[in-house]
Amino acid sequence: MTLEGTVEDIIFRNELNTYTVASINTSDGKATIVGYIPFINIGETVKVEGEWVYHPNYGEQLEISNISIVVPSTINGIEKYLSSGLIPHIGPKTAKKIVDRFGLDTLDIIQYNPERLKEIEGIGDKKLKGIVEAFQEQGELRDIMVFLQQYGITANYGIRIYKKYGKDTINIISKNPYKLSEDIFGIGFKTADRIAQNMGIDKNSPYRVQGGIRYVINQYASNGHTYVPKEELVSSAKELLQVEENLIEESIRDLAIKGIVHILNADHEVKVYYTPYHVAENNVSKKIVELSQVDLKDLEVDIDKMIKIIEGEEGITFADKQVQAIKESIRSGIIVITGGPGTGKTTIIKAIIRIFEEQGLTVTLAAPTGRAAKRMTETTGIEAKTIHRLLEYSYMEEEMVFGKDEDSPLDTDLIIVDEASMIDLLLMNSLLKAIVPGTRLILVGDADQLPSVGAGNVLRDIIDSQIVKVVKLDEIFRQAEESFIVVNAHRINKGERPILNEKDSDFYFIKESNPLNIVKIILSLCKERLPNHYGVDPLKDIQVLTPMKKGDVGINALNKYLQDTLNPKSPLKKEKVVGDNIFRVGDKVMQIKNNYSLEWQMVKDGIAEKGEGVFNGDLGIILDIDEEERIVKVLFDDDKEADYSFNQLDELKLSYATTVHKSQGSEFPVVIMPIYWGPPMLLTRNLLYTAVTRAKKLVVLVGEERYLYNMIANNKVAKRYSSLDYKMRGMLTSFLGGSLWE
Repeated sequence: MTLEGTVEDIIFRNELNTYTVASINTSDGKATIVGYIPFINIGETVKVEGEWVYHPNYGEQLEISNISIVVPSTINGIEKYLSSGLIPHIGPKTAKKIVDRFGLDTLDIIQYNPERLKEIEGIGDKKLKGIVEAFQEQGELRDIMVFLQQYGITANYGIRIYKKYGKDTINIISKNPYKLSEDIFGIGFKTADRIAQNMGIDKNSPYRVQGGIRYVINQYASNGHTYVPKEELVSSAKELLQVEENLIEESIRDLAIKGIVHILNADHEVKVYYTPYHVAENNVSKKIVELSQVDLKDLEVDIDKMIKIIEGEEGITFADKQVQAIKESIRSGIIVITGGPGTGKTTIIKAIIRIFEEQGLTVTLAAPTGRAAKRMTETTGIEAKTIHRLLEYSYMEEEMVFGKDEDSPLDTDLIIVDEASMIDLLLMNSLLKAIVPGTRLILVGDADQLPSVGAGNVLRDIIDSQIVKVVKLDEIFRQAEESFIVVNAHRINKGERPILNEKDSDFYFIKESNPLNIVKIILSLCKERLPNHYGVDPLKDIQVLTPMKKGDVGINALNKYLQDTLNPKSPLKKEKVVGDNIFRVGDKVMQIKNNYSLEWQMVKDGIAEKGEGVFNGDLGIILDIDEEERIVKVLFDDDKEADYSFNQLDELKLSYATTVHKSQGSEFPVVIMPIYWGPPMLLTRNLLYTAVTRAKKLVVLVGEERYLYNMIANNKVAKRYSSLDYKMRGMLTSFLGGSLWE
């Protein structure tokens, strides 16, 4: 069946996969069309092909197989098209002004002579730019979607592909569809492989084999590895590609010749790196060795006397390890201070800052995340920045660059980095590039927490190398001993059972074996029990953490339940449906991928500041949803305010509940955690330890004790393939005049 008509209404549209239900007005009356349609809007005239289907609730619908756009040819049609909400800055009032001014020539004016739109009151240069870009994008998008759909690429992925490649989409994919698995979030090698097969690309094509190898290496990197043992790489690639082994070996060599991968025969193993990780490991190992071996200018300070003064003023007595850490910070070019909660890391940082500042020296504080930097600022009274902000990141030509590097180093005498266990290899490389020998570097962190989300095992490798001075704090201070959170964190870390449900405790366990009842208890705790008893704010103070994404007590299910409970639907709250998610004003949300180009603004000490970049794990609250401008406004914890266009909402996720991995670097007054069955690789001691140490005032665990004790007993830390410690030892040998590894 073929129909032609004007789109009267968009009844439903899924912003992520573009599944649409629309009403069109044809010469024979109204009809309902359904299908994956990324580009139709109210007021447009469409020509559709499809089959009639009968829906038990909605009646007869045309399920479309093909659609094309006919340019609106009436004043009414043009006005409806412009006011549909597709084009930013044009709502119903502005659309009417434009059509009243230009009549049937409106669309030609926008396409060929857009400057004339400035004749309309309220349209300046900035709005004009947005209107023109959106209008052009619609034309490009239609052509590209037609091309993609003939190869079985769904509209959902089509939108993501277009966002990445723009007008070059057809040319890029025709040449090498396997780029999709490298570049497009959510498209794996198998999807790209199916597309390539639809395009007739041979199974043994070098593009296919090399694409498969790169996919395997990237999968290892996403699991924290900086390299893949060659035997494992060949085996995994062979299983994936189903091709002869010699083709894989040949493709690995070709990728090495192109400089895409690096093959290193070292430490009794042949290692295959994605080249940036090999370069980063070399740079990090070289720089750390340089910092550890540098001759420092002695500070003119009586350190023992200074320590006594600080003890007297603060009413404390430093433990031996704390004194050692303070002294090493003065003697060494780089040191690591590690220890669990309550061992006095913050007290040491404040003492070190005091000593250096009294010597007239400059101190710079940093942390990997916005929340960690904010907490560091609050505890020290000195501004701490994220490492990205410290390095003055910016976004150029689709990649992030840092303003601070070896050519423009950081001008400071001492850098203290907190939460160092979170720093991955690439970020550490960027930080060290900007530090000159002579600047002292102190890495503070808890080596027993989960490692970084990104590739590498940086803090652990630095400690294991035995090249850098490490001070491990192991004494819990009297005030901290009063907290069962601190006591139990250390018990868990030692493999001992925690002390549960003591009177006036801050660490509780609620027994429940039914997962649905676990959820009900968590909802009750968040909404009523804890706010009523402790006076905490359900949104600001309570964070639910869980090991898993899926399942009855995974974040996907918990977030829906918590949203309905803590921020229910209301006529007074604007909301936006995006795929399976509903975003509502007042919701807690998290950024789930780095977006280096997203603009933000903030007001600090009465001064407005602007910048770019929102990062994976940043938490915030939805302030507003603007249907006319098609944006969602989010205020993040570090006071940055950012606007998301509707087609960027796949970068946000509800965060009433988050995984423990995503909580790293953050601290919350109250942590609630379900304790239930899950894969042993997730239910580990260091994951439980990390979750517990996120809480400042209260921990409530809900579930079965047997799974709690299984986690404590499960001390299997997944091995990460990393050669940083090995390379550091080799670099030290070279530095001291020996022979360097090959």
